[in-house]
Amino acid sequence: MLFKDILGQDHIKNHLTKSATAGRIPHAQLFVGPEGSGTLSMAIAYAQYILCGNIDQENTSGNEVCNLKFEHFSHPDLHFVFPVATNEDVKKHPVSANFLTSWREFLHDNPYGSLFDWYKKIGVEKKQGQIGVDEASEINKALSLKAYEGGYKVMIIWMADKMNTAASNKLLKLLEEPPNKTVFILITEHLDDLLQTIISRCQVLDFIGISESVIAENLVSRENCDQNAALKIAHQSEGNYNKALHILKKDADEYPFEEWFIEWIRSAFKAKGNAAAILDLIKWSENIAGLGREVQKQFLNYCIYFFRQALMANYQAKELVFFEPTVSNFNIEKFAPFVDGSNINDIFKELETAIYHIERNGNSKIILTDLSIKLTRLIHKKQ
Repeated sequence: MLFKDILGQDHIKNHLTKSATAGRIPHAQLFVGPEGSGTLSMAIAYAQYILCGNIDQENTSGNEVCNLKFEHFSHPDLHFVFPVATNEDVKKHPVSANFLTSWREFLHDNPYGSLFDWYKKIGVEKKQGQIGVDEASEINKALSLKAYEGGYKVMIIWMADKMNTAASNKLLKLLEEPPNKTVFILITEHLDDLLQTIISRCQVLDFIGISESVIAENLVSRENCDQNAALKIAHQSEGNYNKALHILKKDADEYPFEEWFIEWIRSAFKAKGNAAAILDLIKWSENIAGLGREVQKQFLNYCIYFFRQALMANYQAKELVFFEPTVSNFNIEKFAPFVDGSNINDIFKELETAIYHIERNGNSKIILTDLSIKLTRLIHKKQ
């Protein structure tokens, strides 16, 4: 994967190529960016630039054999670590090495894919993946060996915020005293979930969402999308190329988040002064609680997105409203007046608190029922 294949982020490409060409390669870098911004793709391109000597990114003038290995993500001096969990094939002590075949397929299919896409790929979408202490031991083993081709070794840790405490502490020791000619590239979408001591030992590069024009252009050139449809999808994607691909392929609705949200909203409005409607909210909470924790977290993040869109609609920021409802008899303009400055911060706080407790294995039924009652009160709150 070459830098020319990466969408946008030209300022980061220039920084990485100039520093690497000048021989100034930090031993630890942290790529921070939202889903679909290309952090993983950039990390792989950077690793290829270092290991294969691709000074001319347009003509691939580096080591052709090395570049061929990167086409299959199988270079012996390129190492990957990513969140995993037990599944039908791996019954205990899961580590990244157990899933390398699936990982390479995942990268080949869509290097802009999300963590949830990855969990679905390996059949653990109802679990919570992590990077555990067993993984940290594997990292130590891999980096204790000499580089296969005598140069650098590159360790890409995708979604580094999923490291548990034990793994984080072991990695911290490696970052403090890294093996010779070893480059760590940590990737995260949630900087606050990483230990501050790890962040302080990395050079941080901040990624931004991809521009609508770049997304539209690539949907046309790479996916044979119609120009008008590409422009519309690019606008809806909010700088997330992965989301754009899901919209294009019409597979974003594998889980009917929009239907669940609108069902909740309608029950919440009925619940004011109506004891019978409270039962509907409890039933709704039980249904969502019956799903896997990762699905629950995805849904609650979708709720945050939906409320944000309603707020933009309420304040007439139409250029920032990307949502187009598919559920019949629902109009975001009619819902928008119930979301404003008097309640939006509290709504976000309650949703984020629910995500926090679900991620830490709290009782989903209790968490979601409590959330439903609190949000019911908040959407009826007046300025």
